[in-house]
Amino acid sequence: MSQATELAAAAGSTDPKVGLRAVLALRRLLERLEVIQVDNARRQGWSWQEIADALEVSRQAVHKKHAGRPAVRGSWEA
Repeated sequence: MSQATELAAAAGSTDPKVGLRAVLALRRLLERLEVIQVDNARRQGWSWQEIADALEVSRQAVHKKHAGRPAVRGSWEA
C-alpha cells in the first residue's frame, strides 16, 4: 500500500488525532503536487489561464499563488 493510500485510509479514522494528522499530511502532499504540476505546465508553455482552468480556480488566484516562486523539480526528475 502506498503512503498516499495509507494516509487516505487514516483520514477516515474514527480517532480524531489519527484522522486530523492524516488530513494535515495529505494537505501538505497536495500542495507539493500542485507546485510540481504547475511548474511542469509552465515549462511546457501553458498559460496561467490554462492552469487556472485545469485547477478550476481563477487566473488571478493561480498567478498570485505561483508566479514569482522559484521552480521546484519533481522528486522523480533527475
